[in-house]
Amino acid sequence: MIAGGLNGWYVAGVLAIMFAITFTLRALPFALLKPLRASRFVQTMSVWMPVGILGILAAVTFRSSAGHDTGSLLSGLIAVVVTVVVHLTLGRRTLLSVGLGTATFVVLVNVAGMA
Repeated sequence: MIAGGLNGWYVAGVLAIMFAITFTLRALPFALLKPLRASRFVQTMSVWMPVGILGILAAVTFRSSAGHDTGSLLSGLIAVVVTVVVHLTLGRRTLLSVGLGTATFVVLVNVAGMA
């Protein structure tokens, strides 16, 4: 017996079931995607989906800050241009392009005072 009147085997059984369900739900997408990796649709989506998600996030950010401050909007636009240029010229490295775009925005807002 565990404190509170719980049976140790009951707790171990519940934890084992939770582990099995969690593991299955996390592994299932990879198992289902394996035969589709050669699909042209999946290959196209793997190229364009990250760019689309970043575009949606940028649009939402600009929409929420468009009427507030023109300085931060200008900083954001410059950072977007840096992100796009880095992404297209340095081999579509998403982490690098987003990192440099974010760093550009932070420098423009905090150091250059474009806020």
